[in-house]
Amino acid sequence: MNIAFADTFYFIALLSRRDRAHAEAIEFDASYLGRIVTSDWVLLELADAFSAVDNRQRFATLFDFAAISEGYEVVRASDADFDAGLLLYRSRSDKEWSLTDCISFTIMHRLGLHDAITGDQHFAQAGFNILLPRIVP
Repeated sequence: MNIAFADTFYFIALLSRRDRAHAEAIEFDASYLGRIVTSDWVLLELADAFSAVDNRQRFATLFDFAAISEGYEVVRASDADFDAGLLLYRSRSDKEWSLTDCISFTIMHRLGLHDAITGDQHFAQAGFNILLPRIVP
């Protein structure tokens, strides 16, 4: 079975019709047959991005779906993942990786995941296979 890590990039593209990667995210969502893993850290970043009053319900609906769907696994926030991500963040001052990305990278390594549902090139820089095309502004 395919297992891929879903990044904030994917969820924003999926939920926002105005996002440049929306069509690709919808197509991916309709065709992907594997399990999707994400994290509390990604969901926190997504909630922040959708904090406007008219966006909050879209986030809540996705959050509720991920919580009950057998096709999703949400890795709960832990001190160990935060500390490992912060260590990576501090050690890679040559990169523009966010702390959330660094935590995602460490979770992916810990779980043995290679595929990321994202178009964020930072995942490719970190050695992961990105499953959505990069959309150039």
